[in-house]
Amino acid sequence: MKQDIGAVAHRLADDQRISDYDFWRALKNLNNEIYRIADDRQPIPMEMIRWRAIIKQARSRRGVPC
Repeated sequence: MKQDIGAVAHRLADDQRISDYDFWRALKNLNNEIYRIADDRQPIPMEMIRWRAIIKQARSRRGVPC
């Protein structure tokens, strides 16, 4: 069963073991991979789009601009 994006983002934002840098690095890596896939004209997996949304929301909940 897929979890709600907002619920996962909230849980990650509250996890103090994950630094703001960890969020930034994960988002940067995801964006780079999505752009690479798009540049190769391949379909972008929905799970990657989902995780990008989760990480953006988690960063936003911490007060870090996306």
